[in-house]
Amino acid sequence: MKFKFLANTPMGLERVVANEIESLGLETTLENGRVYFSGDEKTIVETNLKLRTAERIRIIIGDFKVTTFDGLFEAVKDLPWSDILGPDANFPVTGRSHKSTLYSVPDVQRITKKAIVEHLKEAFKLDGKLPETGARYKVDINILKDRALLTIDTSGDALHKRGYRVLQGDAPIKETLAAAMLQLANYTGENPLVDPFCGSGTIAIEAAMIAKNIAPGSNRTFDAEKWDIIPEELWSDIRNQCENDALYDKDVEIYASDIDERMIEVSKQNADEVGLLEEIQFSVKNVHDIDHLKDHTQIVTNPPYGERIGEAKAVEDMYRKIGQLMEQNDTLNVYLMTSNKEFEIIIGKRATHRRKLFNGYIETTYYQYWGKK
Repeated sequence: MKFKFLANTPMGLERVVANEIESLGLETTLENGRVYFSGDEKTIVETNLKLRTAERIRIIIGDFKVTTFDGLFEAVKDLPWSDILGPDANFPVTGRSHKSTLYSVPDVQRITKKAIVEHLKEAFKLDGKLPETGARYKVDINILKDRALLTIDTSGDALHKRGYRVLQGDAPIKETLAAAMLQLANYTGENPLVDPFCGSGTIAIEAAMIAKNIAPGSNRTFDAEKWDIIPEELWSDIRNQCENDALYDKDVEIYASDIDERMIEVSKQNADEVGLLEEIQFSVKNVHDIDHLKDHTQIVTNPPYGERIGEAKAVEDMYRKIGQLMEQNDTLNVYLMTSNKEFEIIIGKRATHRRKLFNGYIETTYYQYWGKK
């Protein structure tokens, strides 16, 4: 069966996600926060298992203009729901509406749900209330400027939930954002990698998974695994292919440190959960005690931003230390994300490249410093 898909992406990372999708042999088009592409059942399995930077993979089932509730009901009812949903499908409906005639989200959700119910009753010749005891198909209706986009979520939990984060710190970076930072750094595992502010270990763990070509979805399940339209063997075949493609024996140099001993214990437990504890060298260390980094080391890090009262001076000193490390070794490559707009002034060095990224709802800049070859 042919489907149209959209991958939800963090703002500013559409091209990074598109590159991953294109590496699977698919064509893409981009929009703010979304990457569109087409494919089949195999595409559902591959994108969920293999994409490191996308948040969700959704099937687009409808896209139309609408200004009345009667029009919404009829348009939704006419969509090919029974091609995907079975007679016992569990289909919760979420909704949003922005700058549209149909502004009442509860009414939009209710009418969408009712229309799908009527479609399934007719398609499967059912009477009474639908059981909804089967697999989950999360339906979303998003109306923007009177254009309704209806999707079915194939992922279930968001794709940043890899399944290895047993514990986390106060402000953990999402796994998808960590992977995007590493991809923007062109990290492949060939150079030593250092994260001196590792927190719960996300950047280091994602780096090890990239270097060893371990599929990010290999440690979790997805809603679409229970769907009748995808044979179970397709999931097991592609999971086995991912396992065979993994480079478990590849040697990597990954150093993750933090001043907080508790966070290093958290990092170790998370790395152990995904089987990478032996691949990452964790240590309790103050950034000021780091020196003599190897040539061509890549520092990829998300340090404290200094937004709490009284933190600014200490954080600025941490930033200056990163600048000093670059002065000591001009082959270092530094990739650092912070909301502090003064970063370049603080360390006295202009970045090779800057990129606006969002860490959750915090607008940050990803400063990239390329060292000598």
